Amino acid sequence: MNGKSRKTLNKFLVNAVLVIICFIWTIPTIGLFLSSFRTREDISRSGWWQVFPHREWVTQDTLQLDKETVDLNKPIETSFGTFSDDQLIAGVEVDGQQLIWKNRRERTIDIQAKKWFFAPKLTLQNYQNVLTGKEYEYIQPDGNVKIEKGDDLSDAFLNSLSVAVPSTVIPILIAAFAAYGFAWIKFPGRRIMFTGVVALLVVPLQLALIPILRDYVNLNLNGTFLAVWLAHTGFGLPLATYLLYNYISTIPRDIFESAFIDGASHFTVFTNLVLPLSIPALASFAIFQFLWVWNDYLVALVFIGSKAEVQVLTMRLADMVGSRGQDWHFLTAGAFITMLLPLIVFFSLQRYFVRGLMAGSVKG
Repeated sequence: MNGKSRKTLNKFLVNAVLVIICFIWTIPTIGLFLSSFRTREDISRSGWWQVFPHREWVTQDTLQLDKETVDLNKPIETSFGTFSDDQLIAGVEVDGQQLIWKNRRERTIDIQAKKWFFAPKLTLQNYQNVLTGKEYEYIQPDGNVKIEKGDDLSDAFLNSLSVAVPSTVIPILIAAFAAYGFAWIKFPGRRIMFTGVVALLVVPLQLALIPILRDYVNLNLNGTFLAVWLAHTGFGLPLATYLLYNYISTIPRDIFESAFIDGASHFTVFTNLVLPLSIPALASFAIFQFLWVWNDYLVALVFIGSKAEVQVLTMRLADMVGSRGQDWHFLTAGAFITMLLPLIVFFSLQRYFVRGLMAGSVKG
């Protein structure tokens, strides 16, 4: 095998491994997405992969038992044999057919046979119930009709948006000014101050939660969106400043000298030159900060609290897990709603993502 063939083979193997890793990595997301469109009955009975062509038990006939004489606490006699109530609840297979309760109260049994199934039952009802909180009804295995109320996540979605957008924009603006100052404005103590900013990157935010919470309580800020904006701004500024400094410091000095010769001030240079040239770095940090704030639970819980009118999506989802631990059709729909906007943000700004990550890594 010559060098060219070996290089082609190595490239193929690397790409194949990457494709396999990406596929395995996305399987949970695919399962989450498909489960969010399945009915309660389908999710409780089978896995999400059942939406693809497969063999499934299909009802061929119905067996009616005598309601007066059949006792569910005793063996149940049928024309197919004698079975217990638990067997008929789970489904019992006899001669290639399955017997399973259709309605225990009415003493009706489905007689099912396996057939290829190509048309999955998909519905938008889960999203409608999660977003509107409307009442819905479903039939329980024992035949009873139960009415429940969905979870209205629309207010929590707007609350998350109200928290995430300012908490992303504010630190970007402040960090951009600071990075420009550290990179191109000479003032006493510049190196010491920048070293202090970089040192703040290693300070865990959990260490500052209680002291900040005490100050917020004294200032009557706790429980407001302003408290979360300020907290996320403070926690995000060190990384934003460091990232933008690495990018802004690589801009050719000749551009600034030409602008200063023409009489431009630092503010004019910053707004007309630095910001447009720093879009890759700004977009890169915007992705990081937005995803962090949008998926944050701890900071929102500490500084906003558990009031329903100000809860964000992560807090409402945590409440749903506690109150609807078995309602996977709701949990998956709610989880995918929380994923939708971050995915839109990431794919909208991904062309800047790699350039922003490489900011300042190569000079010259």
